[in-house]
Amino acid sequence: MKFVTGEGKKPTTYQQIAEGGQNNPVTVHGAVCALRDMGGLTFLTLRLARGEVQCVCPPEVLPQGLREECCVELSGNLREEPRAPGGFEIAAESVAVLSRPAAPMPVALGKKRLELNLDTGLALRPAVLRHRRERAVFKIQEGMVRAFRDYLTGEGFTEVHTPKIVHAGAEGGSNIFKLDYFGKKAFLAQSPQFYKQTMVGVFERVFEVGPVFRAEKHATPRHLNEYTGLDFEMGYISSFYDVMEMETGYLRRAMELLAREYGPELELLGVELPGADQIPCLRFADAKRLAAERYGYQIRDPYDLEPEEELHIGRYAREEFGSDFVFVTHYPSKKRPFYAMDDPEDPKYTLSFDLLFRGMEVTTGGQRIHDYARQVAKMGARGMDPAEFESYLMIHKHGMPPHGGLGIGLERLTMKLCGLDNIRCASLFPRDRSRLEP
Repeated sequence: MKFVTGEGKKPTTYQQIAEGGQNNPVTVHGAVCALRDMGGLTFLTLRLARGEVQCVCPPEVLPQGLREECCVELSGNLREEPRAPGGFEIAAESVAVLSRPAAPMPVALGKKRLELNLDTGLALRPAVLRHRRERAVFKIQEGMVRAFRDYLTGEGFTEVHTPKIVHAGAEGGSNIFKLDYFGKKAFLAQSPQFYKQTMVGVFERVFEVGPVFRAEKHATPRHLNEYTGLDFEMGYISSFYDVMEMETGYLRRAMELLAREYGPELELLGVELPGADQIPCLRFADAKRLAAERYGYQIRDPYDLEPEEELHIGRYAREEFGSDFVFVTHYPSKKRPFYAMDDPEDPKYTLSFDLLFRGMEVTTGGQRIHDYARQVAKMGARGMDPAEFESYLMIHKHGMPPHGGLGIGLERLTMKLCGLDNIRCASLFPRDRSRLEP
Protein backbone atom coordinates (compact mmCIF):
# COMPACT_ATOMS: atom_id res chain seq x y z
CA MET A 1 0.00 0.00 0.00
CA LYS A 2 1.33 3.45 -0.97
CA PHE A 3 0.18 6.70 0.57
CA VAL A 4 0.63 10.15 -0.92
CA THR A 5 1.50 12.85 1.62
CA GLY A 6 2.00 15.99 -0.47
CA GLU A 7 5.72 16.06 0.34
CA GLY A 8 6.86 15.77 -3.26
CA LYS A 9 10.41 16.30 -4.45
CA LYS A 10 11.08 19.95 -5.28
CA PRO A 11 13.36 20.82 -8.20
CA THR A 12 16.56 22.78 -7.67
CA THR A 13 15.88 26.31 -8.85
CA TYR A 14 18.12 28.79 -10.62
CA GLN A 15 17.98 31.01 -7.54
CA GLN A 16 19.20 28.19 -5.30
CA ILE A 17 22.04 27.46 -7.71
CA ALA A 18 22.99 31.14 -7.95
CA GLU A 19 23.12 31.43 -4.16
CA GLY A 20 24.95 28.13 -3.65
CA GLY A 21 28.55 27.98 -2.48
CA GLN A 22 31.54 27.00 -4.59
CA ASN A 23 32.11 23.25 -5.08
CA ASN A 24 28.67 22.37 -3.75
CA PRO A 25 27.11 19.29 -5.37
CA VAL A 26 23.88 20.04 -7.27
CA THR A 27 21.35 18.10 -9.32
CA VAL A 28 19.17 19.99 -11.78
CA HIS A 29 16.80 19.13 -14.59
CA GLY A 30 16.01 21.16 -17.68
CA ALA A 31 16.18 21.31 -21.47
CA VAL A 32 19.38 21.54 -23.47
CA CYS A 33 19.26 24.84 -25.30
CA ALA A 34 22.87 24.98 -26.61
CA LEU A 35 25.79 22.59 -27.13
CA ARG A 36 29.32 23.71 -27.99
CA ASP A 37 32.05 21.12 -28.58
CA MET A 38 35.36 22.73 -27.57
CA GLY A 39 37.50 19.67 -28.30
CA GLY A 40 37.73 17.51 -25.20
CA LEU A 41 35.00 19.41 -23.34
CA THR A 42 31.45 20.28 -24.28
CA PHE A 43 29.74 23.39 -22.96
CA LEU A 44 26.07 22.63 -22.42
CA THR A 45 23.56 25.38 -21.66
CA LEU A 46 20.63 24.11 -19.66
CA ARG A 47 17.31 25.97 -19.65
CA LEU A 48 15.65 25.79 -16.26
CA ALA A 49 12.16 26.96 -15.30
CA ARG A 50 13.78 30.34 -14.82
CA GLY A 51 17.20 31.20 -16.11
CA GLU A 52 19.90 29.28 -17.94
CA VAL A 53 22.97 27.52 -16.51
CA GLN A 54 26.25 26.75 -18.22
CA CYS A 55 27.49 23.21 -17.65
CA VAL A 56 30.93 21.84 -18.56
CA CYS A 57 30.78 18.21 -19.64
CA PRO A 58 33.71 15.82 -20.26
CA PRO A 59 33.11 13.32 -23.08
CA GLU A 60 32.44 10.37 -20.80
CA VAL A 61 29.34 11.92 -19.19
CA LEU A 62 27.61 12.89 -22.44
CA PRO A 63 24.86 10.47 -23.53
CA GLN A 64 25.00 9.36 -27.14
CA GLY A 65 22.85 11.45 -29.48
CA LEU A 66 22.41 14.33 -27.02
CA ARG A 67 21.06 17.39 -28.83
CA GLU A 68 19.14 20.60 -28.32
CA GLU A 69 15.78 20.32 -26.54
CA CYS A 70 16.63 16.97 -24.95
CA CYS A 71 15.25 17.06 -21.42
CA VAL A 72 17.91 15.90 -18.97
CA GLU A 73 18.80 15.49 -15.33
CA LEU A 74 22.33 16.68 -14.66
CA SER A 75 24.47 16.31 -11.53
CA GLY A 76 27.81 17.89 -10.76
CA ASN A 77 29.69 20.45 -8.72
CA LEU A 78 28.87 24.14 -8.73
CA ARG A 79 31.88 26.38 -9.18
CA GLU A 80 32.63 30.04 -9.71
CA GLU A 81 33.33 31.10 -13.28
CA PRO A 82 33.27 34.86 -14.01
CA ARG A 83 33.08 34.27 -17.78
CA ALA A 84 29.92 32.18 -17.53
CA PRO A 85 26.41 33.69 -17.47
CA GLY A 86 25.59 34.50 -13.85
CA GLY A 87 29.25 34.06 -12.82
CA PHE A 88 29.03 30.31 -12.14
CA GLU A 89 28.86 26.96 -13.91
CA ILE A 90 28.31 23.31 -13.13
CA ALA A 91 31.11 20.79 -13.71
CA ALA A 92 28.95 17.87 -14.83
CA GLU A 93 29.56 14.36 -13.46
CA SER A 94 26.46 12.68 -14.92
CA VAL A 95 23.81 13.51 -17.52
CA ALA A 96 20.69 11.38 -17.88
CA VAL A 97 18.34 11.92 -20.82
CA LEU A 98 14.69 12.01 -19.76
CA SER A 99 13.20 12.62 -23.23
CA ARG A 100 14.33 13.35 -26.76
CA PRO A 101 12.69 15.64 -29.36
CA ALA A 102 11.25 14.01 -32.47
CA ALA A 103 12.33 16.92 -34.69
CA PRO A 104 14.78 19.84 -34.51
CA MET A 105 13.60 23.27 -33.37
CA PRO A 106 12.26 25.53 -36.17
CA VAL A 107 14.09 28.52 -34.62
CA ALA A 108 17.55 28.98 -33.13
CA LEU A 109 16.90 29.60 -29.45
CA GLY A 110 20.58 30.29 -28.77
CA LYS A 111 20.43 33.66 -30.55
CA LYS A 112 20.10 36.79 -28.44
CA ARG A 113 17.17 37.89 -30.62
CA LEU A 114 15.07 35.71 -32.88
CA GLU A 115 14.51 38.44 -35.52
CA LEU A 116 11.30 36.82 -36.79
CA ASN A 117 8.47 38.72 -38.38
CA LEU A 118 5.32 38.86 -36.29
CA ASP A 119 3.24 36.35 -38.26
CA THR A 120 6.03 33.76 -38.31
CA GLY A 121 6.71 34.20 -34.62
CA LEU A 122 3.04 33.80 -33.71
CA ALA A 123 2.64 30.72 -35.93
CA LEU A 124 5.63 29.13 -34.13
CA ARG A 125 4.52 30.35 -30.70
CA PRO A 126 4.98 27.06 -28.75
CA ALA A 127 8.63 27.00 -29.81
CA VAL A 128 9.28 30.76 -29.73
CA LEU A 129 8.05 31.11 -26.15
CA ARG A 130 11.08 29.10 -25.01
CA HIS A 131 13.43 31.91 -26.05
CA ARG A 132 14.94 33.85 -23.14
CA ARG A 133 13.50 37.21 -24.20
CA GLU A 134 10.00 35.81 -24.68
CA ARG A 135 10.19 34.10 -21.30
CA ALA A 136 11.30 37.35 -19.68
CA VAL A 137 8.19 39.20 -20.92
CA PHE A 138 5.86 36.72 -19.27
CA LYS A 139 7.84 36.50 -16.04
CA ILE A 140 7.43 40.27 -15.75
CA GLN A 141 3.73 39.85 -16.51
CA GLU A 142 3.57 37.25 -13.75
CA GLY A 143 5.04 39.81 -11.35
CA MET A 144 2.37 42.37 -12.18
CA VAL A 145 -0.40 39.85 -11.50
CA ARG A 146 1.29 38.74 -8.27
CA ALA A 147 1.42 42.33 -7.09
CA PHE A 148 -2.24 42.87 -8.02
CA ARG A 149 -3.37 39.91 -5.95
CA ASP A 150 -1.06 40.59 -3.04
CA TYR A 151 -1.81 44.29 -2.81
CA LEU A 152 -5.58 44.04 -3.05
CA THR A 153 -5.76 41.09 -0.66
CA GLY A 154 -3.82 43.20 1.81
CA GLU A 155 -6.31 46.03 1.30
CA GLY A 156 -9.25 43.84 2.30
CA PHE A 157 -10.39 42.67 -1.14
CA THR A 158 -11.84 39.23 -1.84
CA GLU A 159 -10.94 37.45 -5.07
CA VAL A 160 -13.97 36.30 -7.08
CA HIS A 161 -14.52 34.32 -10.28
CA THR A 162 -17.42 35.47 -12.42
CA PRO A 163 -19.14 33.84 -15.44
CA LYS A 164 -17.78 34.35 -18.93
CA ILE A 165 -20.99 33.14 -20.61
CA VAL A 166 -23.62 35.80 -20.00
CA HIS A 167 -27.13 36.72 -21.13
CA ALA A 168 -26.39 40.43 -21.79
CA GLY A 169 -23.41 42.59 -22.59
CA ALA A 170 -22.02 44.90 -19.93
CA GLU A 171 -20.82 47.50 -22.41
CA GLY A 172 -23.55 47.30 -25.04
CA GLY A 173 -22.90 47.90 -28.71
CA SER A 174 -22.05 45.37 -31.39
CA ASN A 175 -18.61 44.34 -30.16
CA ILE A 176 -19.85 41.19 -28.43
CA PHE A 177 -19.46 37.53 -29.37
CA LYS A 178 -22.78 35.73 -29.69
CA LEU A 179 -23.29 32.12 -28.60
CA ASP A 180 -25.95 29.46 -29.04
CA TYR A 181 -26.37 28.34 -25.44
CA PHE A 182 -28.58 25.24 -25.71
CA GLY A 183 -30.95 27.13 -27.98
CA LYS A 184 -30.84 30.35 -25.97
CA LYS A 185 -29.15 33.63 -26.91
CA ALA A 186 -25.95 34.15 -24.94
CA PHE A 187 -22.69 36.11 -25.19
CA LEU A 188 -19.05 35.99 -24.15
CA ALA A 189 -18.49 38.50 -21.37
CA GLN A 190 -17.17 41.90 -22.43
CA SER A 191 -16.41 42.62 -18.78
CA PRO A 192 -17.14 41.22 -15.31
CA GLN A 193 -18.80 44.58 -14.58
CA PHE A 194 -22.29 43.45 -13.52
CA TYR A 195 -20.97 40.64 -11.36
CA LYS A 196 -18.24 42.57 -9.59
CA GLN A 197 -20.77 45.29 -8.75
CA THR A 198 -23.07 42.59 -7.41
CA MET A 199 -20.28 41.25 -5.23
CA VAL A 200 -19.67 44.68 -3.71
CA GLY A 201 -23.02 44.13 -2.00
CA VAL A 202 -21.60 40.88 -0.61
CA PHE A 203 -17.94 41.51 0.27
CA GLU A 204 -17.60 45.33 -0.17
CA ARG A 205 -14.27 44.97 -1.99
CA VAL A 206 -13.64 42.40 -4.72
CA PHE A 207 -11.18 41.73 -7.52
CA GLU A 208 -10.77 39.32 -10.40
CA VAL A 209 -8.10 38.29 -12.90
CA GLY A 210 -9.78 36.79 -15.96
CA PRO A 211 -10.40 36.86 -19.71
CA VAL A 212 -12.36 39.60 -21.45
CA PHE A 213 -13.83 39.21 -24.96
CA ARG A 214 -14.41 41.98 -27.51
CA ALA A 215 -15.72 41.23 -31.01
CA GLU A 216 -14.12 44.31 -32.53
CA LYS A 217 -13.08 44.02 -36.18
CA HIS A 218 -9.78 45.73 -35.75
CA ALA A 219 -6.23 45.00 -36.88
CA THR A 220 -4.15 47.39 -34.81
CA PRO A 221 -1.00 46.86 -32.70
CA ARG A 222 -2.98 47.73 -29.52
CA HIS A 223 -6.11 45.54 -29.73
CA LEU A 224 -6.90 41.90 -29.04
CA ASN A 225 -10.21 40.06 -29.23
CA GLU A 226 -9.43 38.26 -25.99
CA TYR A 227 -7.35 39.87 -23.28
CA THR A 228 -6.76 39.50 -19.56
CA GLY A 229 -8.51 41.99 -17.31
CA LEU A 230 -7.30 42.99 -13.86
CA ASP A 231 -10.58 44.18 -12.36
CA PHE A 232 -11.59 45.45 -8.97
CA GLU A 233 -14.66 47.08 -7.46
CA MET A 234 -14.88 48.75 -4.05
CA GLY A 235 -17.79 49.97 -1.95
CA TYR A 236 -18.30 52.85 0.47
CA ILE A 237 -16.17 55.24 -1.54
CA SER A 238 -16.40 58.96 -0.97
CA SER A 239 -15.21 59.84 -4.48
CA PHE A 240 -14.04 58.15 -7.66
CA TYR A 241 -10.61 59.43 -6.68
CA ASP A 242 -10.61 56.64 -4.07
CA VAL A 243 -10.49 54.17 -6.98
CA MET A 244 -7.59 56.04 -8.54
CA GLU A 245 -5.74 56.03 -5.22
CA MET A 246 -6.15 52.26 -5.02
CA GLU A 247 -4.76 51.77 -8.50
CA THR A 248 -1.80 54.03 -7.74
CA GLY A 249 -1.07 51.96 -4.65
CA TYR A 250 -1.15 48.79 -6.75
CA LEU A 251 1.20 50.25 -9.38
CA ARG A 252 3.63 51.35 -6.69
CA ARG A 253 3.59 47.83 -5.19
CA ALA A 254 4.05 46.26 -8.63
CA MET A 255 7.11 48.37 -9.47
CA GLU A 256 8.63 47.60 -6.07
CA LEU A 257 8.12 43.87 -6.57
CA LEU A 258 9.56 43.91 -10.08
CA ALA A 259 12.62 45.85 -8.93
CA ARG A 260 13.16 43.48 -6.01
CA GLU A 261 12.55 40.09 -7.58
CA TYR A 262 12.63 40.39 -11.38
CA GLY A 263 15.99 42.06 -11.95
CA PRO A 264 17.35 39.55 -14.49
CA GLU A 265 14.28 39.88 -16.73
CA LEU A 266 14.24 43.66 -16.47
CA GLU A 267 17.93 43.82 -17.39
CA LEU A 268 17.55 41.40 -20.30
CA LEU A 269 14.74 43.46 -21.84
CA GLY A 270 16.21 46.83 -20.91
CA VAL A 271 13.07 47.79 -18.96
CA GLU A 272 13.07 51.14 -17.18
CA LEU A 273 10.55 50.96 -14.38
CA PRO A 274 8.28 54.01 -14.13
CA GLY A 275 7.74 55.91 -10.92
CA ALA A 276 4.28 55.63 -9.40
CA ASP A 277 4.62 57.61 -6.18
CA GLN A 278 2.28 60.28 -7.48
CA ILE A 279 0.32 60.38 -10.70
CA PRO A 280 -1.00 63.64 -12.19
CA CYS A 281 -4.70 64.02 -12.98
CA LEU A 282 -6.08 66.10 -15.86
CA ARG A 283 -9.71 66.64 -16.72
CA PHE A 284 -10.64 65.28 -20.14
CA ALA A 285 -11.33 68.67 -21.75
CA ASP A 286 -8.19 70.20 -20.25
CA ALA A 287 -5.97 67.30 -21.32
CA LYS A 288 -7.17 67.56 -24.92
CA ARG A 289 -6.75 71.34 -25.01
CA LEU A 290 -3.32 71.43 -23.35
CA ALA A 291 -1.86 68.75 -25.62
CA ALA A 292 -3.32 70.36 -28.75
CA GLU A 293 -1.91 73.76 -27.77
CA ARG A 294 1.50 72.32 -26.86
CA TYR A 295 1.96 70.25 -30.01
CA GLY A 296 0.04 72.35 -32.52
CA TYR A 297 -2.84 70.28 -33.85
CA GLN A 298 -6.62 70.61 -34.08
CA ILE A 299 -8.98 68.60 -31.89
CA ARG A 300 -11.16 66.44 -34.17
CA ASP A 301 -13.31 64.45 -31.73
CA PRO A 302 -14.54 66.44 -28.69
CA TYR A 303 -16.02 63.34 -27.02
CA ASP A 304 -13.21 60.79 -27.03
CA LEU A 305 -9.44 60.40 -27.21
CA GLU A 306 -7.86 59.21 -30.42
CA PRO A 307 -4.68 57.09 -30.14
CA GLU A 308 -2.56 60.00 -31.37
CA GLU A 309 -4.05 62.22 -28.67
CA GLU A 310 -3.19 59.64 -26.02
CA LEU A 311 0.41 59.80 -27.23
CA HIS A 312 0.42 63.60 -27.05
CA ILE A 313 -1.17 63.68 -23.59
CA GLY A 314 1.32 61.08 -22.38
CA ARG A 315 4.16 63.18 -23.77
CA TYR A 316 2.73 66.27 -22.09
CA ALA A 317 2.58 64.48 -18.72
CA ARG A 318 6.18 63.36 -19.10
CA GLU A 319 7.44 66.82 -20.01
CA GLU A 320 5.28 68.77 -17.55
CA PHE A 321 5.17 66.43 -14.54
CA GLY A 322 7.96 63.93 -15.14
CA SER A 323 5.41 61.09 -15.06
CA ASP A 324 4.94 58.11 -17.36
CA PHE A 325 1.39 57.83 -16.01
CA VAL A 326 -1.46 60.32 -16.22
CA PHE A 327 -5.10 60.02 -15.16
CA VAL A 328 -7.57 61.63 -17.55
CA THR A 329 -10.81 62.27 -15.64
CA HIS A 330 -14.40 63.43 -16.28
CA TYR A 331 -15.08 61.77 -19.64
CA PRO A 332 -18.18 62.90 -21.55
CA SER A 333 -21.28 60.99 -20.53
CA LYS A 334 -22.19 60.06 -24.12
CA LYS A 335 -18.95 58.04 -24.40
CA ARG A 336 -19.27 56.17 -21.11
CA PRO A 337 -21.45 53.14 -20.24
CA PHE A 338 -24.93 53.51 -18.78
CA TYR A 339 -23.75 52.58 -15.28
CA ALA A 340 -21.23 55.46 -15.09
CA MET A 341 -22.26 58.12 -12.58
CA ASP A 342 -22.74 61.57 -14.08
CA ASP A 343 -20.97 64.50 -12.49
CA PRO A 344 -23.60 66.31 -10.38
CA GLU A 345 -21.85 69.60 -11.11
CA ASP A 346 -22.08 69.07 -14.89
CA PRO A 347 -24.07 66.02 -16.07
CA LYS A 348 -22.51 66.21 -19.53
CA TYR A 349 -19.48 64.60 -17.91
CA THR A 350 -19.00 61.52 -15.74
CA LEU A 351 -17.11 60.68 -12.57
CA SER A 352 -14.87 58.40 -14.57
CA PHE A 353 -11.29 58.20 -15.75
CA ASP A 354 -8.74 56.48 -17.95
CA LEU A 355 -5.14 55.87 -16.97
CA LEU A 356 -2.64 56.50 -19.76
CA PHE A 357 0.77 54.83 -19.51
CA ARG A 358 3.48 56.07 -21.84
CA GLY A 359 0.85 57.38 -24.22
CA MET A 360 -1.63 54.50 -24.22
CA GLU A 361 -4.85 53.87 -22.29
CA VAL A 362 -4.34 50.87 -19.99
CA THR A 363 -7.20 51.39 -17.52
CA THR A 364 -10.81 52.54 -17.56
CA GLY A 365 -12.74 53.11 -14.35
CA GLY A 366 -14.89 55.38 -12.27
CA GLN A 367 -17.82 55.69 -9.89
CA ARG A 368 -21.00 53.71 -10.65
CA ILE A 369 -24.63 54.64 -10.21
CA HIS A 370 -25.86 52.99 -7.01
CA ASP A 371 -29.39 54.47 -6.80
CA TYR A 372 -32.12 52.34 -8.43
CA ALA A 373 -34.25 55.21 -9.77
CA ARG A 374 -31.27 57.00 -11.27
CA GLN A 375 -29.99 53.85 -12.95
CA VAL A 376 -33.38 53.06 -14.48
CA ALA A 377 -33.75 56.67 -15.61
CA LYS A 378 -30.37 56.65 -17.35
CA MET A 379 -31.22 53.40 -19.09
CA GLY A 380 -34.48 54.91 -20.29
CA ALA A 381 -32.74 58.01 -21.55
CA ARG A 382 -30.51 55.78 -23.67
CA GLY A 383 -33.39 53.78 -25.10
CA MET A 384 -32.55 50.68 -23.09
CA ASP A 385 -35.19 48.33 -21.68
CA PRO A 386 -34.62 47.87 -17.92
CA ALA A 387 -36.51 44.56 -18.12
CA GLU A 388 -33.54 43.08 -19.99
CA PHE A 389 -31.31 43.88 -17.00
CA GLU A 390 -33.60 42.65 -14.25
CA SER A 391 -30.98 40.54 -12.46
CA TYR A 392 -28.43 43.37 -12.60
CA LEU A 393 -30.90 45.95 -11.30
CA MET A 394 -31.69 43.69 -8.37
CA ILE A 395 -28.61 45.02 -6.58
CA HIS A 396 -29.81 48.62 -6.96
CA LYS A 397 -33.36 47.76 -5.99
CA HIS A 398 -32.28 46.16 -2.73
CA GLY A 399 -29.65 48.71 -1.71
CA MET A 400 -26.06 49.39 -2.75
CA PRO A 401 -23.35 51.58 -1.19
CA PRO A 402 -21.56 54.24 -3.21
CA HIS A 403 -19.02 52.24 -5.19
CA GLY A 404 -16.63 52.28 -8.09
CA GLY A 405 -13.95 50.26 -9.77
CA LEU A 406 -11.79 49.76 -12.79
CA GLY A 407 -10.42 47.33 -15.35
CA ILE A 408 -6.75 47.18 -16.32
CA GLY A 409 -5.67 45.57 -19.59
CA LEU A 410 -2.81 43.29 -18.57
CA GLU A 411 -1.41 42.90 -22.07
CA ARG A 412 -1.36 46.65 -22.74
CA LEU A 413 0.35 47.28 -19.42
CA THR A 414 2.93 44.59 -20.24
CA MET A 415 3.40 45.92 -23.76
CA LYS A 416 4.20 49.46 -22.67
CA LEU A 417 6.32 48.41 -19.70
CA CYS A 418 8.48 46.05 -21.78
CA GLY A 419 8.73 48.40 -24.76
CA LEU A 420 7.02 46.01 -27.18
CA ASP A 421 5.67 47.33 -30.46
CA ASN A 422 2.65 45.02 -30.73
CA ILE A 423 0.24 43.82 -28.05
CA ARG A 424 0.30 40.31 -29.52
CA CYS A 425 3.85 39.99 -28.17
CA ALA A 426 2.43 40.49 -24.66
CA SER A 427 -0.11 37.66 -25.01
CA LEU A 428 0.93 34.01 -24.71
CA PHE A 429 -1.43 32.87 -27.46
CA PRO A 430 -3.06 35.99 -28.92
CA ARG A 431 -6.52 35.97 -30.43
CA ASP A 432 -7.36 38.45 -33.17
CA ARG A 433 -9.60 38.46 -36.25
CA SER A 434 -7.40 36.01 -38.14
CA ARG A 435 -5.85 33.87 -35.40
CA LEU A 436 -7.36 30.90 -33.55
CA GLU A 437 -4.14 28.86 -33.46
CA PRO A 438 -1.88 27.88 -31.88
